[in-house]
Amino acid sequence: KLVDEMDRIVKVPGLANIWVPPIRNRIDMLATGIKSPVGVKVAGTDLATIDRITGDIERALKDVPGVSSALAERLAGGRYVDVNIRRDDAARFGMNIADVQSVISAAVGGDNVGETVEGLQRFPISVRYPREIRDSLEKIRKLPIVSERGARLVLSDVADVRVTDGPPMLRSENARLSGWVYVDIRGRDLRSAVQDMQKVVSEKVALPAGYSVSWSGQFEFLERATAKLKVVVPFTLLIILVLLYLTFKRLDEAVLIMATLPFALVGGIWLLYLLGYNLSVAGAVGFIALAGVSAEFGVIMLLYLKHAWDERATQGMTSNEDLLEAIREGAVLRVRPKAMTVAVILAGLFPIMWGTGTGSEVMQRIAAPMVGGMITAPLLSMFVVPAAYLLMRRTGRQANTRGAKGFGAVATSAP
Repeated sequence: KLVDEMDRIVKVPGLANIWVPPIRNRIDMLATGIKSPVGVKVAGTDLATIDRITGDIERALKDVPGVSSALAERLAGGRYVDVNIRRDDAARFGMNIADVQSVISAAVGGDNVGETVEGLQRFPISVRYPREIRDSLEKIRKLPIVSERGARLVLSDVADVRVTDGPPMLRSENARLSGWVYVDIRGRDLRSAVQDMQKVVSEKVALPAGYSVSWSGQFEFLERATAKLKVVVPFTLLIILVLLYLTFKRLDEAVLIMATLPFALVGGIWLLYLLGYNLSVAGAVGFIALAGVSAEFGVIMLLYLKHAWDERATQGMTSNEDLLEAIREGAVLRVRPKAMTVAVILAGLFPIMWGTGTGSEVMQRIAAPMVGGMITAPLLSMFVVPAAYLLMRRTGRQANTRGAKGFGAVATSAP
């Protein structure tokens, strides 16, 4: 509401509002040079062509849903005073290029001609024409010059002085000139908005040969994090699967625990949806933490089920009713510890969800998947894992029984 109100009041012709917190603005500027959530960099060799391309991109991006403002840097509009020294005329008066340039730099830019000493302090003595002379093109043309031969002349006798247009600032990256377009996004997630913008730019903006477009800003961080997560997440899941196999010495039980992970994440997804959070790197970190806790829930539940069944097996109680009773006993033993675990985790995460201090936005998106997952993950481990374990053991026992009967029939019919 505050941003909408400021947008309504602050309207400057030719400018677009980008509301960025100062600390984040400085961090983004140091990291990528872009002070908006998304930046488009156009690189090439000619400034006029780059200026035309950035203008086309600005006009194309304004119609993309979620883009609140798009502003291209103006690469033209600077005004410069050019002094073009005529070599033949300067040589006629016995002067070279350096002689004329020294006069111009001293009169317009200023030159230190001496130093004054006041006690322990030293101050330079600078000579420079007053501003009212330096700001006038006609007075600069009449700048007096004395040659080594004693000839008295003015600057216009040996140089052409005129005002020319040029870029107010030059940007370069990788030894190529570049122009930037600043884009602000509101009410939409960063990835889908950038994907739509890339599609629009590829369809409506034609790039000449030798020119390229790159996307930067916070989107650049998102792309880097996504590339790393594509490697880290599968590798982490593989490590968990190997550790589960080394723990249970059975591949089916390890796969059972891994199969519960996607279903345990449902609560986190629903809570993100209800809170209106977009999936971000912080949310991905929260889901990774939730997957670890869910795997722990499944492991502990499966260990209790195995212990309960092993105790009955040692007593010779191996019927289906005994298996069902062992699973009930093992599952019931885990109700109170799971309830305590969930209560402790929620007690630690709720203050984060209610916090409003510095960094609370990031922490809330890390904690939200954990809070939502603490509803589905325990229920899954207490209801689904015992049922799946019952099906696995019952199927295995029935197969073993059929194999034993078949072996007995062959043995009796052989004699």
